[in-house]
Amino acid sequence: MLEPLYSIDEMRAAEARYPGYPETAPELMERAGRAVADECIRAFPDARRFAVVCGGGSNGGDGRVAAGLLRQAGRDATETDDPAGADVVVDALFGTGFRGAPRPEAAALIDRINSAGLPVVSVDVPSGVNASTGEIEGAAIDADVTVTFHGAKVGLVVAPGRFHAGRVVVATIGLEHSPTDVVRATPGVVRQVPRRGAPDSKFTAGSLLVVGGSPGTTGAPVLTASAALRADAGYVTLAVPGECLTVAETLALEPVKRGFEHGTALETLAPDLERSTALAVGPGLGRSPAARSLVHELLALSSLPAVVDADALYELDLPARTGPTVLTPHAGELARLLGVESGWVSAHRLEAAAQAAERLGAVVLLKGADTIVRAPDGTTVVCDSAPPSLATAGTGDVLTGVLGAFLAKGLDATDAAVAAAIAHGLAASAVPHQAGLVASDVVAALPAVLP
Repeated sequence: MLEPLYSIDEMRAAEARYPGYPETAPELMERAGRAVADECIRAFPDARRFAVVCGGGSNGGDGRVAAGLLRQAGRDATETDDPAGADVVVDALFGTGFRGAPRPEAAALIDRINSAGLPVVSVDVPSGVNASTGEIEGAAIDADVTVTFHGAKVGLVVAPGRFHAGRVVVATIGLEHSPTDVVRATPGVVRQVPRRGAPDSKFTAGSLLVVGGSPGTTGAPVLTASAALRADAGYVTLAVPGECLTVAETLALEPVKRGFEHGTALETLAPDLERSTALAVGPGLGRSPAARSLVHELLALSSLPAVVDADALYELDLPARTGPTVLTPHAGELARLLGVESGWVSAHRLEAAAQAAERLGAVVLLKGADTIVRAPDGTTVVCDSAPPSLATAGTGDVLTGVLGAFLAKGLDATDAAVAAAIAHGLAASAVPHQAGLVASDVVAALPAVLP
C-alpha cells in the first residue's frame, strides 16, 4: 500500500550496501546506462540522432554508457553540449547528488536544451531538480521521460520537480530496497477503510457532524455531507446557520439538517456532538469573527476526531485537543498559517507541511497534484492519484467529507488522510468526462472506488 521514495542519502546508502561497492560501481553504471539506452529506443524508435549531454559525475558516466550502447544499436549518439540537429536529447548533466542552483554556464546549457524543441530523456532526475525534495532553485530540465534507477526519487513525485520529470520509468539495477523517510501511497490504501457490516447500525458505521455554510456558500457543506455519505458513513448531520437551512434542505436529501445561530451554536449542536464520532468544520463557513469563534469553541470543547478545512483555517487559533486533528489546506491557506508567501509553500512543499505539522501538532494534508500528508511524528506520505480535472471549485469540500467519513469510521488520523486523498483522486479519475468535471461528479463516483 506504500512505496518507498528515495532521497539522495538513501540512494547512497543503497549503493553502499551493494556487494563489493565501490569497486563494483561500474556494474551499476553499466546497468543504468543500458536502461537509459533501452528506454530511448523504446520511447523514440524512429529517432536516429541522440545528443547526449554529460556532466562530470556518475550521472555523466551513466550517460556515456548509454551513448555507447545507442551507437552499438545503430544510432548516432554524440556526447555534446549542442543539441542542434539531434532527434532526442539525453540529459545526463546532474544526478541525484545535485543541490542548489546550477552555475551560470550550466544554467545556460539547460536553457538551450529546453528551448531546442526536442524530446528530452533525463537520466535518474532532470538536471536542476533536487532529488530529495523536488525543489528547484534555478534552471531545470523539462524532461519528456525520466529513467530513474532502483526506485522513484522524492523529487520526481513532489512539486515543482514532478512537473519537470515527464513520464517516469523506474529501472532496477540490482540494489536492495530499504525503508525510506518519505513514502508514496498506492490505490490499495483504500482497502483499510472499514465498510458497514452486518452488526452495524447507522451510528456505528460512522456518524459525522458537518458544520459550515453561510449565505452564498451553502453548497460547500452540502458537498461535504453528500461526499461523507457516498464514502460509506452511516449517519451525517449537516449543521448550517439558520438563514441557510432552507437552501440546505433543498439541496441535500439524506443528511439530517440542523440550523444554528452564532452565539448559541454550541448549545444547539450539543446533542449532535454527543451522537457523532467525528467532526468536519469549515466548508463555506465564512471568515467573520463569529465564524472564527465557533471554530475555536468546537475544537476546544469537543474531543472528536476533527477535519478542519477551508474557512475554518483562516486565522486559525488551534486549541490543545485530546482528539486527533487533520488540517487540509491548499498552498495559500498553509501560507497564511505559517506567515509566509504562498509561492514559498509551492516551492518547498515538504518543508512547509513539516513545519505546519510540528508547529500546530496536527496532521497536515497539503492539497495539490502531489498531496502531502505529514503527521507530527514525522510520517510523510505523498498521494498523487489526483488528475488535473480536480482543479475546480468544490472538490476540496468533497475531500473533507471523505476524510470526515473515514475518521468517523475509526481510522487513525494519518491513515484516514492518506486513504481519503487516494479515494478522492481515484473517484475523479473514474468520472468519464474529465473536461467539465464538477465536484458533484466526484461525489457520485466515490462508491465505485471503495472496495
